[in-house]
Amino acid sequence: MYAKRNYPLLLAGQFLGAFGDNALLAVIVGQLTYLQQSGALSAGGLRTANTIYTSLLFVPYVVLAPLAGYLNDRHGKAVWLAGGNALKLLGAAICAAAVGAGPFWTGVGYLVVGVGACVYGPAKYGILPEILPREKLVRANGTVELLTLVAILTGAIGGAALSDRFHETVFVAYAIVSGVFAAALGCSLLMQRTPGRSEVRLSESLGAFASHFRDLALSPRLGRILLGTGLFWFCGATMKINFQPWGLDTLGLSNNTAIALLGLWLSIGVMIGSVLAGRLHRIGDLRATPAYGCALAAMLAVLFLVSPSGFWLQPRLEWGAIAVAVPVAAVLALAGVAAGLFLIPLNAALQSESDPAKLGKTIAVQNLVDNIGMCVAAGYVFGAVRVGLSPSAVFLGLGGVVALAMAAFRARTGRSAAVAVNLQK
Repeated sequence: MYAKRNYPLLLAGQFLGAFGDNALLAVIVGQLTYLQQSGALSAGGLRTANTIYTSLLFVPYVVLAPLAGYLNDRHGKAVWLAGGNALKLLGAAICAAAVGAGPFWTGVGYLVVGVGACVYGPAKYGILPEILPREKLVRANGTVELLTLVAILTGAIGGAALSDRFHETVFVAYAIVSGVFAAALGCSLLMQRTPGRSEVRLSESLGAFASHFRDLALSPRLGRILLGTGLFWFCGATMKINFQPWGLDTLGLSNNTAIALLGLWLSIGVMIGSVLAGRLHRIGDLRATPAYGCALAAMLAVLFLVSPSGFWLQPRLEWGAIAVAVPVAAVLALAGVAAGLFLIPLNAALQSESDPAKLGKTIAVQNLVDNIGMCVAAGYVFGAVRVGLSPSAVFLGLGGVVALAMAAFRARTGRSAAVAVNLQK
């Protein structure tokens, strides 16, 4: 079923939906900046609220991932592309309606968005073989990944800008994001329907998922690779959650747009590292992975050294109300390069060494592990706030976790990596 309109509509809907996910979160947590600046919220209260709101997007992936896969198989991918975007629109509407009603309903709204993202996720990749010929699948997957990354970056920055512009009339910001989700829903509804598989049973689908999860977890090499990708997303989520309080308290940033740019420098580094990884390493060669992890840990330690008194904060570039500390941006970019070099060989090894007939299930298991890592990150930051660790100390603790993990990884992976490389010769 190769309807010509389906693929471009999928790309447009994916970009708008991912943009909206991140813009909505930026609007929600952006309000915390102004609440703290007005004295209505303490620094600890901001960090706690930021952690809770951010984790609401991850939790549905952990709780509902197997169910989402079953629903997409049984009822057809196009149905749940529309269903996921409809839930996102509902969640944004709840956030808009909750203005003045308190943070609880805002959290409910973003949790509904997370449920929508969870059921949408399997459909965006699973539908590609149903709407494109086989020879176009690799390029299509890459295009979806690239669009998603661009949407995440622009959504976070765009949402932060909305939060700054409409912080006194935040309903307007919610209305704009709702419009983005409505456009994404429109794209999904215009797609030609794809068939479902009515013979799929929930118990069988959940059983197959659990069985494959167990097989991967018990594999000495693939299990460690999964833990490695989970560690990457644990680091990414921790840094994302920690950027707001660190930017406000340590870097002295005064608005959400400047804080959102911290994530941009990190992401640019990840993209550079991802490209370099493809050029430097053969598939299955993980011998350099611990070194890249240690480099990431070192960059996190350097972030701990950034001081409000001025160390690492000069020179500083300014565009109106937006300020960028050049050394900090450089360190974040270097951390991203190390992270990209760390992740890509792991992804490639997992996909190449898994059973080709079960690759879809392998990716589903990896997504679950990655989202568990992000939930653990939220728990780590929440615990750090409770025991009184500063935002800078959170980075140092994260670097320590990465360094310890790399010591264990180096001790157990070197021999199996060398064997994998020899087998390819």
